[in-house]
Formats: sequence, structure tokens, C-alpha cells
Amino acid sequence: MEFRVLYQDQWLIAVDKPAGFQVHQPEDPRHRVSKSFDCLWLLRRQTGRYLYPVHRLDRATSGVLLFAFDAEAANRISEAFRERTVNKTYYCITRGWAPESGVIDHALTEGADSRTDFTTVARVELPYAVGQRYSTARYSLVRAEPVTGRMHQIRRHFAHLSHPLIGDTIYGDGHHNRFFREQLEVRALLLKAHSLELAHPINGSPLRFRSRWNSMWLKLFDLFGVCPL
Repeated sequence: MEFRVLYQDQWLIAVDKPAGFQVHQPEDPRHRVSKSFDCLWLLRRQTGRYLYPVHRLDRATSGVLLFAFDAEAANRISEAFRERTVNKTYYCITRGWAPESGVIDHALTEGADSRTDFTTVARVELPYAVGQRYSTARYSLVRAEPVTGRMHQIRRHFAHLSHPLIGDTIYGDGHHNRFFREQLEVRALLLKAHSLELAHPINGSPLRFRSRWNSMWLKLFDLFGVCPL
């Protein structure tokens, strides 16, 4: 397994993480994963260099993942995330018709603020009675920009709005997840970390990394009749 490299220099590397891969081994040994699904181990082998993780994506989330090659760069990038000077853009598909736009600031951690800005890109209504409550099923394609970085933030925020993400087996709706698996043959959490923008940790130059849309997402864009870019 080799990751698609989006950018690399002597200080950092950005890759396109597929869904199903853990950023690094969890601290709790009871939850350790195989090395074949450990991004840090695989990328160290791919580059032949020591790496520092500087942020994380959920195992089920695909998209832009950043690592540093030295401690100074790692510290500066981590500081940029803490100071919220890194712009993060995600795309997701939610159950129901989400509002046109908004800010979700529902607290997720005691004493810590949490904020996600979002814009609904497109909506679709399908002629299926999913869960038997309504005669049709509605879904939204949403662009989300998390200002903070709490655990499962986007997933939990949209579940709080009663618009859980499709494919979310923790906070989602099992009826709609099953519909996407069985009728649309889509078996994934529909959340992609599409882009990261930040200043280079050493020379300050602007950096922007973008994940590639795969065939699954292109199929979903056809369903919504729109491509977000």
C-alpha cells in the first residue's frame, strides 16, 4: 500500500488518506490496528523517513492528511491548528434537507467551545420510503468548515441538528445507512476532508492541499446533479 502524495518537501508531506486507515496506533493497546491500516507506519516505510503526526482524521474519514518530517515543523503546524489559522473544508452527505447555511456551536466537550460553519451545496429527494415514516427520502450535500477540532465534531454537530451523516454507524440513522448500502451500493461514511490551507511552517508561503474525488463521490454528485468544484 502506497499513499497518493499531494505535496512533499524537506519539512512536511501531505497525502490523500483512504477511508479505513488509522492515522496512528491508538494509545490504548486494546484497540491497536494492523500495521497494514496504520498510516504513520505505512508512510514511514513509503518515505524511508521518521514522521510526526500533526493532526488526525477519523479512521472512517477520507481526505487530506498532513505529517511533518522534523520536530520544529511539527510544533509549528500543531500550533497553527491550535490557533485556528488552518482552514479546513469537508464535504458530507446528511439525512434530510439541511438549512441553506449556518453555524453549529453546540458544545461537545465540557468547558471547550466547538464550532462548525456550513453551507448546503445541493439537495435531492428520492422516491423511496426509507424507514416507512415518509414516502420519499431527502438528503443534502453539505460543505462544512470546522473552526475547532473536537473529536467526531462534524458527525456529532450534524447529528445534533437531526441531520446525521450517511454511513455514520455511531451517530447516524441505520435505516438510511442501509438504504445507501443496498440501493445505491455506497458503503462508507460520507465525509471527506477535501482541503487544507495553511502557511508553510518554515518559510510562511501559502499552501493548499486538495483531496481527489473518487468514483464513489462522482456517483453521488451525479445523484445530486451537481459537482461542488
